[in-house]
Amino acid sequence: MHQNKFPLFCLFLFLACSNLYGQKDNIDQFDQAYIDWYNLDYKQDKVVGTSVDKAYKELLKDKKPSKKIVVAVIDSGIDIDHDDLKGRIWTNKDEIPDNNIDDDKNGFVDDIHGWNFIGNSDGENMMFAHYEYTRIYKKFHEKYKDVASADKLTGKEKKDYLLYKSAAANYDREWAKHTEEKEQIQGFADNYYKAKELIEPLLGGKKLTLESVKNIEGDDELSVALKDFFLKLFENGFEESGLEHMQKTNNNYLEYHLNLDFNPREIIGDSPYDMTNVSYGNPNVKGQRSSHGTSVGGVIAALRNNDLGINGIAENVELMVLRTVPKGDEYDKDIALSIRYAVDNGANIINMSFGKGYSPNKEFIDEAAKYAAFKNVLLIHAAGNESTNVDEQPRYPSDKYLDGTDIPNWMNVGASAKNLDKNLPASFSNYGKDGVDLFAPGHQIISVHPKNQYNTGSGTSLAAPIVSGVAALVWSYYPDLTAVELKEILVRSAYPIKRPKVIKPSNGKSKKTKFKHLSIAGGVVNAYEALILAEKFR
Repeated sequence: MHQNKFPLFCLFLFLACSNLYGQKDNIDQFDQAYIDWYNLDYKQDKVVGTSVDKAYKELLKDKKPSKKIVVAVIDSGIDIDHDDLKGRIWTNKDEIPDNNIDDDKNGFVDDIHGWNFIGNSDGENMMFAHYEYTRIYKKFHEKYKDVASADKLTGKEKKDYLLYKSAAANYDREWAKHTEEKEQIQGFADNYYKAKELIEPLLGGKKLTLESVKNIEGDDELSVALKDFFLKLFENGFEESGLEHMQKTNNNYLEYHLNLDFNPREIIGDSPYDMTNVSYGNPNVKGQRSSHGTSVGGVIAALRNNDLGINGIAENVELMVLRTVPKGDEYDKDIALSIRYAVDNGANIINMSFGKGYSPNKEFIDEAAKYAAFKNVLLIHAAGNESTNVDEQPRYPSDKYLDGTDIPNWMNVGASAKNLDKNLPASFSNYGKDGVDLFAPGHQIISVHPKNQYNTGSGTSLAAPIVSGVAALVWSYYPDLTAVELKEILVRSAYPIKRPKVIKPSNGKSKKTKFKHLSIAGGVVNAYEALILAEKFR
């Protein structure tokens, strides 16, 4: 059972930590100090927020927005019926709902609030997908498995072989890791449920909790051992749901993300490598798992000052919903088509809170990004959560074309924490003096969750939409700005972090650096200063 290599005590500590993100509940169950902190101002509130509340109170109180901004959210879907998003969901006014006719002749039938690119016309949806390195491994394994080196290969074959070797190394490592993990989890689960069965008669009919275990009075060897075992579990935050979550997550890896026999694209019925076939999908923008996209949409556009939940950043804004991200890695083709749909149907900003380590069809996304640039659409992307320097290890989709030149209308966003101290850059956030434009609040963010609930989350997935929200706010008052000008304004007006040094995100030994070395701006997005700078661009 590999218990010597991975002690069970370490495992249940890991299980306890697995519930740190994604808490869901009613809004009054959260620590009030964290609700809307990303809207606060450092000088007034001593919190490194975005100064959105200050902007509304001091700069915008006597002004009216000039334009409604449409933000396309390419994600897992959004709960478009959430009470805190009422009136904030984009509606295609040229389409008649549910008549099974493409009324506006845009190529999408009944696309009332956006489109679902991971479904089919029968209403079936793709829930799971491979990781990109699995797809690459599966595509090229038979061809290159016995090739020792690239010396005799040229052109595309050499490129494909090197891509295969890199993906194969990732695949083999992850398969071994999760196979061993399955044994470890099962070993722990067997011990846990056996111990639970033995301790229940000692609880006097009470539920198994920390308090009921503390009250066990038996002093025989078994009672003492059981009491000690469960006290250690509960005192370290263990919950049985955490064990179940770990089992489910591990199963997802082995049954779906890494399973070479799994064919998720079969549901959609198209080839992900053929851009000529675009006739797939359906109008179901909620899907089965809209939690991630709903949280993303919430910080952008949740109703402000409605005595309900949270305050989003932008008011004169609508969310166009593009369901494109399954459990697993998104497909380059689906992302490219989502960008094109957003541009063609009136989006001003496109938020992309996803990423992966490989992009075998990056040319698809490059062409879509060029189209967005031509149509004056701003692309805002999460930098990623691997604690790595994206200048050295890019995350895709990236801010550079295949020829190495910059995509001018693209922004990458890192995640920052609440307090102005050495831990300001979130420990998980990617960074890059060239590849990350600026940082934004992305640690312990409370946002909306499906079915009128709320949740706490951390990640650049939340930092990016905070920038999208600020961009939408500024653009709604200064609609004559170009996407490139707006990007420049957001970068130049970022709140500068002048403290001596911060801890650089890392997967190894902690090192300190100056915050200005982690991004182009060297600061955190700031709505107040962005609006002041935008006024000067008039």
